Amino acid sequence: MLSLKEKDRPIVRKLLCAGCCARCVLRFCCVGTSSAYRRSYQDLRKELLAFISEESSPQSLSEEKTDAPPNKRMRIDEDPVTPAQTDSDICPVCLGVLQDFCDPTFTKQVYAVKKQQYEFDSLVLTVSLPTQMSVREVSPAASLLNDIQYFMCLGKEDVIQVKDAFKWAVQGKIGQELGAAVVANVSCPCEVSVGFIHPETEDCHFLANTCPDCFKPTKNKASIFTRMAVVKALEKISEEKHYVCPPKTANTRCTALDTTCLHTSIFIAGRYSKFSRELPQTPWVIDGERRMHGSVEELIAAPLLSSFRADGFNFSSSGREDVDVRTLGNGQPFAVELLNPHRAKFNRNEIKQLQEKINQSSDKIRVRDLQIITREATSRMKEGEEKKTKTYSAFIWTQKAIDSTDLEFLANIKDLRIAQKTPLRVLHRRPLAVRQRLIHSMSTIYLDKHHFTLKLCTQAGTYIKEFVHGDFGRTIPNLCDLMKTDADILELDVESVDVDWPPALPD
Repeated sequence: MLSLKEKDRPIVRKLLCAGCCARCVLRFCCVGTSSAYRRSYQDLRKELLAFISEESSPQSLSEEKTDAPPNKRMRIDEDPVTPAQTDSDICPVCLGVLQDFCDPTFTKQVYAVKKQQYEFDSLVLTVSLPTQMSVREVSPAASLLNDIQYFMCLGKEDVIQVKDAFKWAVQGKIGQELGAAVVANVSCPCEVSVGFIHPETEDCHFLANTCPDCFKPTKNKASIFTRMAVVKALEKISEEKHYVCPPKTANTRCTALDTTCLHTSIFIAGRYSKFSRELPQTPWVIDGERRMHGSVEELIAAPLLSSFRADGFNFSSSGREDVDVRTLGNGQPFAVELLNPHRAKFNRNEIKQLQEKINQSSDKIRVRDLQIITREATSRMKEGEEKKTKTYSAFIWTQKAIDSTDLEFLANIKDLRIAQKTPLRVLHRRPLAVRQRLIHSMSTIYLDKHHFTLKLCTQAGTYIKEFVHGDFGRTIPNLCDLMKTDADILELDVESVDVDWPPALPD
């Protein structure tokens, strides 16, 4: 039985006469029992017709007068009305959404999602409706009550929204079809989206004349009648005369868009070492032409994309090295965002196997401490970007002949502050600025009269090559100034990145 009261009888009669479908009648009668909307459309309509055919007893009429709040009493015609809608008519309010798309035939369309082989235990169902439906929501109330203020005072918490009624009707069937629980938790990682469109949009046109300030043309929008603009305009209208009451008969039903599924991103973190001087961190493209084959991010991401069955990825790291710089020691921290993964659950052993798969795919890199992290944890990789320290080993050439005693003074220099203008080699992609950096300490290993190894511990973000050769005076002071001779860097290695992230894992 439907939870309808005697005071609902004239409302049901008027709504059915206006052509509203059975589920929209329940909505405007504020029936909040979800099981009612899951019943077949034929059963609902049959019971509503039986309900309005019953005669009202004097007792029930008395209850209606005493129970209804003064501001919510009906001012409607009590004359008997024969509902004119047939099963082939289109509901003027929901435009067929609650008529045609709440049965098992439609819910089987989500099988397209199933064929995409998503794996999830729960999902949240989202619904997108045509914009003009917001206008048609108000029109039946205006027609029914001859007073738009009545509908406005009900509020969203009273009248059941089309989206909610649709979800109540189909979410159980969709959950069964996909083998997952449908939840209301907005933080649920998996989202199944059902959308509807309708070609007739003239319902909104009167709003542009009534509230022109709400509709401003924008470059990115095909129509000025966006959902936010229409809702904003409706909130400003307080007079019934603006509405078409009852709503115009629709000539076409809503059309359902393809059901889509979207899983929130999965984030993978780890550290990588790079052993090649011919491997860039990211794909190296100059003037539309790719230089060098492969990259660190591609070697890491390819196995992850395959295993998580993700649509794409974003790669980031706590810093980047030049293509000819090796990264040794414990490696460089990195994070990979996997977009719309179709599989999301991996145990620790499976992640370890993924790490081995990456390491076996190439001898140019090695990954360690691979693990799944939260989105929030990725921010820690960037925290204190310029406060952490990095240790380098540089193979140096000097124009002037030197001996070991010429290098001893470098070990005595501590926390040398240098000023670096944006290097010429990166000026095309970074803004011109002067950056203050610290060389915390230096040590040397003498090799021969023109070569030595320079060990440096520096503030992250220091341009080491420019510190050595000076970059035409753009880095001050530099090694050439300190040694009073021209010098250049022949090879450079990152020995360590001193940041405790991500957490180290046992081998």
